[in-house]
Amino acid sequence: MAAREHIERAPSMYLQVAQRMATDIRRGRYRPGDFLPSEAEMVTMYGVGKHTARSAVAELRQMGLVESMQGKGSRVLPSGGVLPGTRVDRSIHRTTKGSWSLPQTTATEAPAITRTTLDGPPALLLGLQDQDAISVDRVIHDPATGARTAHRVLIPMATAADVPTLAQQPDAEISDLYQQLADAGLSLSFTEHVTARTPYPDERTALGIGDASPLLITYRVTADAERERPLLCEELKAPAATCQLTYPVTPTKTDPKRATRRRSA
Repeated sequence: MAAREHIERAPSMYLQVAQRMATDIRRGRYRPGDFLPSEAEMVTMYGVGKHTARSAVAELRQMGLVESMQGKGSRVLPSGGVLPGTRVDRSIHRTTKGSWSLPQTTATEAPAITRTTLDGPPALLLGLQDQDAISVDRVIHDPATGARTAHRVLIPMATAADVPTLAQQPDAEISDLYQQLADAGLSLSFTEHVTARTPYPDERTALGIGDASPLLITYRVTADAERERPLLCEELKAPAATCQLTYPVTPTKTDPKRATRRRSA
């Protein structure tokens, strides 16, 4: 049986128009403050329909290249555009009393809890390929901007066996999960891995993003700091065109043993 070949589809017509206009903006044909051609003019220029022209302009807005003004049209933004409107705060705080707190979010519906088999990046980061885990999925909505993000918590069954309360209410707030781990005598450390890729069709539908808009993906691994053993993995998917990830950066102390090795090398 012949192996299946991968075939790439040509970009949708509205994406081709958006890419052409984005190139024109970068090359200076349309300068900051200039208004783009109207939808009717775009129909004539590119031989497309009004819906295609409207979608192309929407894509340029998502790229951060233009802004639409009621009754005036779409105006080119200054070089570099603007930062995406939705700020996704990835900070973690611990109070003086030892409790954990995270930025508040608004879920669109009740979390979905399933049992799954670990694979892909989470399995690699946890070091538990093909092992069972509890998966808790939420879709988070920003009422101010309308942006949607997908958040998943993966609790390996091995971790749940060591801290049984995790399996009793896996859909508790993530700060509560941290607290349960700390109450079990674990000293927690956190590492965040950030990447990006083109979204899959179901992700585009769920998060309301266009074909050409990249998807930001973060994997936050919570570990037992003393044993350097991964405990949990959180996966966050956010549209790059509408969301910016922000982190407080705290310097860490150098291990004296490592510093000594570097000096003697």
